[in-house]
Amino acid sequence: MRARTRVLGSVRARWRVLVRLGLWSVLEAGQTFLVGYALARALDDGFLAGNARTGLLWLGAAGLAVGAGAYGTGRVYGVVAALVEPVRDRLVARVVGRGVREADAGALSRLTQQVEIARDTLAGLVLVSRSFLFTAAGALIGLFSLAPLLLTVVVPPLLAGLCLFAVTLRPLARRQEAFLAADEALAEDLGAVCPGLRDVTAAGAEARVAAAVAESIDAEQRAARALARWSVVRVAAPAVGGELPVVLLLATAPWLLGHGVTPGALVGALAYVTQSLLPALQNLVHGLGTSGSRLTVVLRRLAPPTASGARSSSPRATGTPPPGAPALALTSVTFAYGPAREPVLDGLDLTVPAGAHLAVVGPSGIGKSTLAGLVAGLLEAREGVIRVYGHAVPGPEAAASRVLIPQEAYVHGGTLAENLGLFRRDPVPEAELLAAAEAVGLTPLLRALGGPGGRVDPGALSAGERQLIALARAYLSPAPLALLDEATCHLDPAAEARAERAFAARPGGTLVVVAHRISSARRADRVLVLDGSRTACGTHDELLRTSALYRDLVGGWTAEPTAPVR
Repeated sequence: MRARTRVLGSVRARWRVLVRLGLWSVLEAGQTFLVGYALARALDDGFLAGNARTGLLWLGAAGLAVGAGAYGTGRVYGVVAALVEPVRDRLVARVVGRGVREADAGALSRLTQQVEIARDTLAGLVLVSRSFLFTAAGALIGLFSLAPLLLTVVVPPLLAGLCLFAVTLRPLARRQEAFLAADEALAEDLGAVCPGLRDVTAAGAEARVAAAVAESIDAEQRAARALARWSVVRVAAPAVGGELPVVLLLATAPWLLGHGVTPGALVGALAYVTQSLLPALQNLVHGLGTSGSRLTVVLRRLAPPTASGARSSSPRATGTPPPGAPALALTSVTFAYGPAREPVLDGLDLTVPAGAHLAVVGPSGIGKSTLAGLVAGLLEAREGVIRVYGHAVPGPEAAASRVLIPQEAYVHGGTLAENLGLFRRDPVPEAELLAAAEAVGLTPLLRALGGPGGRVDPGALSAGERQLIALARAYLSPAPLALLDEATCHLDPAAEARAERAFAARPGGTLVVVAHRISSARRADRVLVLDGSRTACGTHDELLRTSALYRDLVGGWTAEPTAPVR
């Protein structure tokens, strides 16, 4: 609302431009008046009276009026530009200022797209509103000049059409904005799902993700249907206001001719309606009905957020855990990949204190990644309760308190700083970014790329380099619980140890590692051994004494290679 008020205020402030616009519009409206009036006179005083010369003179006057009107229309476009361009400049200044002051991530989109949409839409609204106002005035004056009785036939349906259109403006604007919001929400969901399809498949979360996306699709479909219903009502406005008068003029022609209306005046009235009023009304309906709603939405997007109307913080920007709550608590959690399948996890109970370092080990396929997927909210337990820092999974608070680093690390094009700041609402200060890179061992790659502002080509990076970027991104996340699901499998043991120690020492952080090397288990405070119903948890030394499975796992782990990062 504030942005729209400022735009309208900027338009009103240029009153001299508005006066020029009105003067050129009057010249343009003269064409509307003379086309119908000259046609009536050419018939009544010329051709029907047997005076062809008079008829041709009136038609010549109409032709000259068309030329003058075209000249006026050309000048109107220049005046509209003088009216709209300063508004665009003010919007650009506001967007750039906001981007510099607040490091607004959406400034580029607003500058290159939304400001231009606002400029073009505002210009269109000025043109169609002005055109209808002056065209309708010229046509109605012409009808009155020909025969005041004609107004009784034309004006009532014209007013009815305008009222019908006015009634649809606000509901149509609301439904158009709802449709745009639903479309953006669907695009956002698809943008989040498509890059992670392999993770979704690997975690067996296809059904859950499909259901979530289906909800967005259904919401957009409902919004589109509501918009279509009101669009039908809007389309009826030109039919009532512009086409019904033609029918009424033809139907009442005998009555009009019997009450002093001449044949020429009747033909002139038809010309006014079909050549002037109907096109002007159609342009007004489509211009205000579509472009007006679009302008309202865009100006609302360009308006800076206020304290009460700011966008709520995303999970990436929150994650402060409640005091005293364990980092992770699972109570009787059971999960199976399908109703007829054997449970992968059956009645699992687990408590991980805040600040702890837990390694999860077990045979291949026993459910280590399944456990990570359940905690991350990618999978939904058949039974039991999962809480992250006291918040139930699934839920926005739990999502804000955890970050999952999968085995396949995804890196997008752009700068290194943009990749590392994905989980942060605001840009990461360079000092903090460099410290995180040093902590997880990313500094050599950062230097090779040319610093935080260096461009990243995902295809040119090795699997290990992509994992380092993903680790640094998660390290910078405000979420206190980090889940490493074999997220260091492409790193050598020294690099893996450095990354794990960095996460374990992260202030206020808790680390859960799906381990694939014995060294990861040795570094952990506690180790969870998954083996169906024989699940055990304890320190490395305790499990060596009490868990035969753990002893078998330790014995099966071979000497670890010392190859560089791959």
